[in-house]
Amino acid sequence: MPNSISILVVDDHPLFRQGVVHALQSEPGLRVVAETDSGEEALELARTLMPQVMLLDISMSGWDGITTAEKVSTACPATAIVMLTMSDDKDKLLAAFKAGARAYVLKGVAAQELARVVRAAAAGEVYVSQSLAGEMLVSLTHGKAPDPLQELTPREREILALIGNGYTNRAIGEKIFLSEQTIKHYVTNILQKLQVRSRVEAALLATRHALA
Repeated sequence: MPNSISILVVDDHPLFRQGVVHALQSEPGLRVVAETDSGEEALELARTLMPQVMLLDISMSGWDGITTAEKVSTACPATAIVMLTMSDDKDKLLAAFKAGARAYVLKGVAAQELARVVRAAAAGEVYVSQSLAGEMLVSLTHGKAPDPLQELTPREREILALIGNGYTNRAIGEKIFLSEQTIKHYVTNILQKLQVRSRVEAALLATRHALA
């Protein structure tokens, strides 16, 4: 099938891997071009075959899935990596996406759903198993950092607003009757409290929070 999506399956559990291969081959428009139990071999196969999608387990001997994803995403950026794993660890999920994965699916997913995820990944979409996505949203909501502007003193907020309006340190000092050196000291404290690296980032933050 000339328009079928080419897939490489990587998992070190033979029975599971064969089941995935069989399930995907039964779906219209999908074609498994190779399978392997090794991350190292997966990289070589990806370079040779250039599959559109790679299904990849996280827990493997040798290179694990995160390492393999990093190397494949660097060598073959056109290959969409779908992590297919038993791990519902949120840290591993985040590490997988940082490594270049485009989807994160828990094993036990129905064959038709897996096929849908493969098609979505091949089309450039991002996917996370619904249960994990819900947990991530809850943890991000509950763990949301407080407004960094709350850490600023009234004087620091005043200076930040002037930074947001494009004032230089000298101009700020003249406006609020402080020395340029004192303003520099304030600006250093403001950048540290806001955890930003430059006046430009601070100015953007001031604009976003309607200070400027």
